[in-house]
Amino acid sequence: MKRVDDFRLRLGKHELVPIMIGGMGVDISSADLAVEAARLGGVGHISDAMINTVSDRRYDTKHVKEKLAFYKYNVKNEDKSSVKFDLGRLAEATKLHVEATMTRKRGDGMILINCMEKLTMNAPKETLKVRMEAAMDAGIDGITLAAGLHLGSFALIEAHPRFRDVQLGIIVSSVRALQLFLKKSSRTGRLPDYIVVEGPLAGGHLGFGMDWAQYDLATIVAEVIQFLKNEHLDIPVIPAGGIFTGSDATAFLESGAAAVQVATRFTVSEECGLPADAKQEYFKASEDDIEVNQISPTGYPMRMIKSSPGIGDGIRPNCEAYGYLLDANGKCAYVTSFNRELAAHPGARKISVMDKTCLCTHMRNFDIWTCGHLTYRLKDTTRKAADGSYQLLTAEHIFKDYQFSTEQKIALPE
Repeated sequence: MKRVDDFRLRLGKHELVPIMIGGMGVDISSADLAVEAARLGGVGHISDAMINTVSDRRYDTKHVKEKLAFYKYNVKNEDKSSVKFDLGRLAEATKLHVEATMTRKRGDGMILINCMEKLTMNAPKETLKVRMEAAMDAGIDGITLAAGLHLGSFALIEAHPRFRDVQLGIIVSSVRALQLFLKKSSRTGRLPDYIVVEGPLAGGHLGFGMDWAQYDLATIVAEVIQFLKNEHLDIPVIPAGGIFTGSDATAFLESGAAAVQVATRFTVSEECGLPADAKQEYFKASEDDIEVNQISPTGYPMRMIKSSPGIGDGIRPNCEAYGYLLDANGKCAYVTSFNRELAAHPGARKISVMDKTCLCTHMRNFDIWTCGHLTYRLKDTTRKAADGSYQLLTAEHIFKDYQFSTEQKIALPE
């Protein structure tokens, strides 16, 4: 009977355990988690989501405080078009996080950074280019292009000296999305080094509409593999979303996948960046506690635990401090919704905004509990203490359970 460890992922000159830990922001896929994945011979991710905020928290910079002070005059203004990120500070924050992570790297694995196109930051192309180039300057092994189609992302960095050296991957949820990306990027003469195929059971933002339940990861993966075969393209395909056991992973590897990307089970690891009390909420969640909603200002459906404190909270928009989701015209759907409710409830001390959320503030405060569909099974991966709390797991324990388990078994901690 085969297991994950019977297979290997080849990326560039690297031969790896075919386990990739997904890039969960904001700092949920922490440096600690990525370093452990690399030490164990697999692939880890850090995320550049709200990277200036992460820098302040991790490295005692003052990017957010000083940005807020600079734009404080605009706090009550619905027009946020003047609120820009300082590109030098953005590069500094990215380099700090990447360099600090890569300095700690041990073992034969790799560490990648997850770059989200939907972090438009009131200057989509300029800010994305800075984030990617700064990560390459700081020595990252690779970049995974996430949360969007990234049709122009390769072109943004094709002049960088590491453009053909660094590993570049793309996350897609359909053959059609992959075709669009390959067509648009073809003039750079550079193919992606790997393709993550994210299915409808993944956590956070989804590459599907509210009809997500009509889709199936195995079917999409098979279509992508067949498309690449028809086009005579040899690019590793990495399924993601709902791969909960080593046996689940092995089934994909046996069907032609090069590796699997997993994340949900690592949300309750000791190394994960979630606060300890939030990890307990993930353990306690039942299947009915998990929903896909449309409260993200990005327009993408989003999966989360429906008791997340940030849902319905009518906090004043914090674009002057954060503003990561402001589009190219300085607009954010939450700002519009907030001002609508403010006008409808004049004089109210507190308002509720149900249709959208201030994702920047609430993700920064870990008050939107994004999760994979199978989060309700996390309680079955550990032990429950007499006080009702659940034992956290080490990343090594989870990684090795994926690597060596068979017959749909999950190893409980000692």
